[in-house]
Amino acid sequence: MRAIRRWLGRAPTRGERVFFPNERRSAAVPDDIRIYAVGDVHGRADLLRRLLSRIDRDLAARPISRPIEVFLGDYIDRGPASRQVIDCLIERGLSRETVCLKGNHEAFWSEFLRNPEVLEVWQKFGGIQTLLSYGIVPKPEFDPTERTRVARAFAESLPQSHYRFLAALQSRFLCGDFFFVHAGIRPGVSFEEQKDEDLLWIRDDFLSSKDDFGKIVVHGHTPVDRPEVHSNRINIDTGAYATGRLTCLVIEQDTIAFTPV
Repeated sequence: MRAIRRWLGRAPTRGERVFFPNERRSAAVPDDIRIYAVGDVHGRADLLRRLLSRIDRDLAARPISRPIEVFLGDYIDRGPASRQVIDCLIERGLSRETVCLKGNHEAFWSEFLRNPEVLEVWQKFGGIQTLLSYGIVPKPEFDPTERTRVARAFAESLPQSHYRFLAALQSRFLCGDFFFVHAGIRPGVSFEEQKDEDLLWIRDDFLSSKDDFGKIVVHGHTPVDRPEVHSNRINIDTGAYATGRLTCLVIEQDTIAFTPV
């Protein structure tokens, strides 16, 4: 087994193989598919638009019958343009095959719509930036009356397309030998029995595991300076909201490469 670390400043024309542990065969997706997997966006609509333009240029230069764009969740919070990110992803889905996964920050979004008390915790995770992007300005003190007011105003400000987007988010996506998820998986638990709480939130138990999961797990959730490729997982969260680096993993047949913005 070998771990590949590849960082390209443009859309890749070639890649490197990633191998299953304890096996000679390399991980792969079907021949007619190319995956573009995008890490945590966190309100950076500017970076997302630039990255989508790179994908478009790559597809124009290297057409393939079925390109699939997989977004790993955490579209909102922390960065300045959460609403614009959602608009961009909705628009993208009209002309491309997209898979939008749910992150733990989207879990806060949906829970806040049901329970205004969540604002007390959500604001510590960057929720205020999301509210501001929808034109909602909370008062400094989050008493019960203010939380209810903000929740009502937020619900009224959401376009129906955003409600539909939130309701349609998936917790996982499988393609070939790759399993895409926001945070990771619980080691020792089959893919079918994984709980959404782990898929959205897990860190240490997953990140420290050397287990052969049976698939290569592609995830975000835990920011790293550069994409990390391990024998059993690939982390592509490069902290876009803070670093200005949004990463896309490109998988074609049994090769992988990265293109950042």
